[in-house]
Amino acid sequence: MIIDGKKIAAKIREDLKKKISEFKFSNKMVPGLSVILVGEDTASKIYVKNKEKFSKEVGINSQVIKYPEKIDEKTVLNKIDELNKNSEVSGILVQLPLPKHINKRKIIEKILPSKDVDGFHPLNVGNLSSGYESNIPCTPQGCFLLLKEVEKNLNGKHAVVIGRSNLNGKPMAQLLLKENCTVTITHSKTKDLKSECIKADIIVAAVGKPKLVKADWVKKDAIVIDVGINKTESGIVGDVDFEEVSKTVKAITPVPGGVGPMTIACLLKNTVECFKRANS
Repeated sequence: MIIDGKKIAAKIREDLKKKISEFKFSNKMVPGLSVILVGEDTASKIYVKNKEKFSKEVGINSQVIKYPEKIDEKTVLNKIDELNKNSEVSGILVQLPLPKHINKRKIIEKILPSKDVDGFHPLNVGNLSSGYESNIPCTPQGCFLLLKEVEKNLNGKHAVVIGRSNLNGKPMAQLLLKENCTVTITHSKTKDLKSECIKADIIVAAVGKPKLVKADWVKKDAIVIDVGINKTESGIVGDVDFEEVSKTVKAITPVPGGVGPMTIACLLKNTVECFKRANS
């Protein structure tokens, strides 16, 4: 089974569109998303453009605030403060990476946790790890929803997460633990990665190494979620050798067309959730 992220993301957006239409009808208000983009990073610009496009598609008021590469940190912090106080802004996102002279931690911590649609604020991170209500980072949330499309009950499954980043690996592990999975987090210092993977019912690969996971690393009935996006001479490939692994596993996400569309769908979902909490 090839897990179609585009199709599932489109369904999420359609559901959000209906909810936002209901909000507009009942209280004349809709969610608002403000995205701050600093500099000219090509990938960031494409990503922000897609966020804006799909926000408008579902009925979210979208605003992109662009700053040049050399903007001072204080200007960005002041803008976040202004957005925090604006009741029409449900969610705030600062596109990463930031230029080196801007402190990423300061920027993330300046955003109100209740408007932190990326789920990166320490309070949201802590709430997620404690099992409390929180804004969940978009990429792991997207991976989780793709998994649930294949297997509704993850209770007791052995999951291997390849990668320990704050953006994906760690929150992914928390989401799987919440579903009563047995979770192994692997990384660059793991001694025998293949032997860890071959035990797994679920593999989430997010390490940034093209075609790292081979067919003989994966057992027959495993579900494989590939978060990797790697540019190679032959095109964009994931962290999993899709051509070979897809022949043996129960289900797998393609690259592109798997996790990517879900990340933006979950950003929109988080924005709507922030709006609902603020207006309940």
